[in-house]
Amino acid sequence: MGLLYTDSRQGGPGNRYNPAVVSHRIRVAALAASIAAAAWGTVSGQAQTDAKLQAELKQLFPAATSFSPKEGNPPHFTAVVNNNTAGYAWWTTELEPLERGYDGPIKMLVGMDTKGVITGVLVVEHHEPYGDFSIEPPAFGNQFKGKSIRDQFKVGVDVDAVSRATISVTSATRAIRNSARRIARELLNPETVR
Repeated sequence: MGLLYTDSRQGGPGNRYNPAVVSHRIRVAALAASIAAAAWGTVSGQAQTDAKLQAELKQLFPAATSFSPKEGNPPHFTAVVNNNTAGYAWWTTELEPLERGYDGPIKMLVGMDTKGVITGVLVVEHHEPYGDFSIEPPAFGNQFKGKSIRDQFKVGVDVDAVSRATISVTSATRAIRNSARRIARELLNPETVR
């Protein structure tokens, strides 16, 4: 028995069994399914990204009980300990977008307390040819912990120089210093800065 087909111009059940209409409905359903899958992938990917970001923020502020979403101008996260602001964290590439290393921007997450003291630096992305032994090791970021925004941040003086990676280290140091000072100008009380 064949499919019932009546031309919609003649009345009857319409295009319900028309192969072109059925094919169109299948395409629409497939498109809806792929959109739903993409949305679910985005949501689950977002959850993984959020968990990773939360872990990174926790490295900068171990005592924090919560973190705000990224907000404000300049864009930053606020670390909170028992309903009090403990400090701020930010991406250097958002505050110093024109700062470049040897082979592009060096993306770092920096934390600073409310007195203008760096709580930590995490290098999360770079394309530097010598980055694996200069800016990528935790020792690079650790040397900034405890530095005041009033310090020099000068390579070879209060920041360790690395042979063959001068451009990378200098650029990363400049991005940390300039972004920290910008956050301090915008968000900190000058009387509390050490």
